[in-house]
Amino acid sequence: MQRHWYQQFWPWFLIVLPLCAVSASLYTFYLASSGADSMVVDDYYKKGRAYNKDLTELKRAAELKMLAHLSYQDEQVTIKLDGAHKAGEGIRVNFTHPTLEKEDHLLFMTTDASGVYRARLDTPLIDGPWNLQIEAADGTWRIQKRINLPISEPLLINAGS
Repeated sequence: MQRHWYQQFWPWFLIVLPLCAVSASLYTFYLASSGADSMVVDDYYKKGRAYNKDLTELKRAAELKMLAHLSYQDEQVTIKLDGAHKAGEGIRVNFTHPTLEKEDHLLFMTTDASGVYRARLDTPLIDGPWNLQIEAADGTWRIQKRINLPISEPLLINAGS
């Protein structure tokens, strides 16, 4: 006696394969649509113009012969600036982690009586690579460099390098 089709192995095997592909594609669509990609920029033209502005700030720092002495110990950031900048001007210091956005720190610093910038962080910087930007509060110049933490002695960060 012949068995019914639904009691056979091969029809179910041939039905399950396309169902797996359909369910995997639906799950992939859900993953793609549920989270926005932070790397995609809506206004790429505006970003391109901002990039060119960044280059002028870097060139201005090189013209001023800016040099920063950075030290970081016990959650305290200390910066001493050399160059033709305005004495006592405020600066913005941005520690940007390459992969962990929640670890980023933005500091607004002013000098003490000896001309040194000091700030204490609420949370310590994790060890590893960091992108560092030091810029004037008015945005006229910028120094940037990729650094690796921890550091045992002060780093020299030269404009244009």
